Amino acid sequence: MSRAAATGGGRTYRGQVPVNWYAGLVAIVILGLASVVFARYEYQHRSTAATVSPAVGQTLYAGYAFDICGKLLPGLPANSSGTSAGLTTPGGGVIQVSPKTSAEAGNKATFGLFLAEYSGGLSVSATNVTVAAHKTYKNGEVCPKGTPDAGKKGEVTAETWPNAVTTQGTALTGDPGLYKIAARSLITVGFVSANTNLKRPPQSTINGMLEFAGSVANGTTSTTTTTPPSTSVPSSSTTTTAPTGSTTTTG
Repeated sequence: MSRAAATGGGRTYRGQVPVNWYAGLVAIVILGLASVVFARYEYQHRSTAATVSPAVGQTLYAGYAFDICGKLLPGLPANSSGTSAGLTTPGGGVIQVSPKTSAEAGNKATFGLFLAEYSGGLSVSATNVTVAAHKTYKNGEVCPKGTPDAGKKGEVTAETWPNAVTTQGTALTGDPGLYKIAARSLITVGFVSANTNLKRPPQSTINGMLEFAGSVANGTTSTTTTTPPSTSVPSSSTTTTAPTGSTTTTG
């Protein structure tokens, strides 16, 4: 017995196959191959997974409205022709989003960017809103005479609808300008008295949005602009004037 121990063990021990060692080696090889396959898949699909609509080269349409002191304003005049902007309007309360650079694409395609690219001093934030041919309305100011909310203090608020069918809106908190425009979605930005439920953009806007979106889906390009009826909200301050005035994939 002592002689066997001195020579490193008996015949039985020396004849055993190191099963655990080989099993570990096989496991390492399998894990290595799996990691290579996974890395290759991630590399080939990373751009698709990271893309957020709308991408450069895509086009989508949405609808919007401004409710100032209880009265919906007409949509901005068209500026979709002869402009380098990627977020434009064909008129009638319709927004056309056709990003031309990465700065206009994906999550950067916001309602605030649409107003900024339209020019004319349009803007919106959590505390004030400036629209064409109107003063800047700030939270706490009183609505002017001649409006449904005359004499009431107003505040900036906004509500959105994900599509043309949904009638129950979702109230936004914070800055409405940060709202990311989605295909066939609707947004109404208001300066109204507290606890007012905003209405969806008018049906004419919704119909126009769907018509433009349909033309993209059908592979055609519509250049028709819509002319909304003339309405106004009295105001007494400096006015701003807006200029008058598609790339396809997604409607």
